[in-house]
Amino acid sequence: MGREIEQAKRVLRIESEAILSLIPRLSEDFTSAVKTLFDCRGRVVLTGMGKSGFVANKIAATLASTGTPALFMHPAEGIHGDLGMVVRGDVVIAISNSGETDEIINLLPAIKRLGVKLICLVGNLNSTLARMSDVSLDVSVAEEACPLMVPTASTTAALAMGDALAAVLLEQRGFNEEDFSLIHPGGSIGRRLLVRVKDLMHKDSEVPMIKEDALMKDAILEITSKKLGVTSIVDDRRALVGILTDGDLRRALERGGNILVHPVSQYMTRNPKMIDEEELAAKALQLMEAFAITSLLILDDQRRVKGIIHMHDILKAGVA
Repeated sequence: MGREIEQAKRVLRIESEAILSLIPRLSEDFTSAVKTLFDCRGRVVLTGMGKSGFVANKIAATLASTGTPALFMHPAEGIHGDLGMVVRGDVVIAISNSGETDEIINLLPAIKRLGVKLICLVGNLNSTLARMSDVSLDVSVAEEACPLMVPTASTTAALAMGDALAAVLLEQRGFNEEDFSLIHPGGSIGRRLLVRVKDLMHKDSEVPMIKEDALMKDAILEITSKKLGVTSIVDDRRALVGILTDGDLRRALERGGNILVHPVSQYMTRNPKMIDEEELAAKALQLMEAFAITSLLILDDQRRVKGIIHMHDILKAGVA
């Protein structure tokens, strides 16, 4: 067991050092690459052969999901017709550790004829690919983690550099949560960024509500019937006066006496926490967790109770 752990530590150490070694090499070339991508009015086309191709595919996916239209073109298919994916106005990013990968080198004359900008992530700045590129980013590594020289540290370094480009571009584009939600409608990310309070809140007759002159027995009936562990308390205009929760009931019972015949205003909480219906449901959950509560009221512009959202509604929707 000890030998396997040591081998794994060696691999992780080599790959982490490969990434760290990129930091002092960041220069004006990186800035130029970012500017070229930012100014691109077409798509960013990633290409790479073998394991570099898998890295290129992943970088294309990362760029596309963070606001930069991107796609992957297999270089071997490119020289047999798929080069039609590339049009004027695009930018090509080619990945090759040696910088001499035949399939990519064969693409270069056609790319140049199209007049598109070429960025390379390369392990040899003296290679053919580096010399023919508009911008070359050095992703060379001191050694591969695999003793048989299978690409390991080199692909890790190229992938990290691609992530750095995508992250910087995201910031420069001002790509925010709203933009992110539009292209991530599925899964937990989409739910967190798309679902709003108004989509989940209880409305109309589902909202627990009693008048401020009601008795505690009325409040208990309302809380029990609406099954949200809370009731809002309103005046004659349905404007919010306060809220009564399960917690308020427990505290009232602890004091002793017959609370049922007392007015609800004697035990309610004034100025409860609220949220706007246009806010994200994820923010509502954050507020509930921060204040250790399970419900938030939603009011209209005249402070009339419009709805209520419960923590269970948010959890059931898969927002958490």
